Amino acid sequence: MEIKILGPGCPRCSEVEKRTINALTELNVAADVQKVKDIKEISSYGVISTPALVINKIVKASGRIPSVAEIKDWIREEAPSE
Repeated sequence: MEIKILGPGCPRCSEVEKRTINALTELNVAADVQKVKDIKEISSYGVISTPALVINKIVKASGRIPSVAEIKDWIREEAPSE
């Protein structure tokens, strides 16, 4: 699973990263979590406002800080079935 936090590195972006890591830990799911600060790469996702959360190349949230519960739901949706 590939997760990207899009944003310039502001406190809101850090909060999204923290919540994402907490959600992954609670679900015991491994993922490649990356912070993306490059404006061109951020805009390539069609994101206008940050922070944004991208899971497996799908923008799940933009311009807000999602709750840990929301992030967990998205991780479950994108996790490979076993």
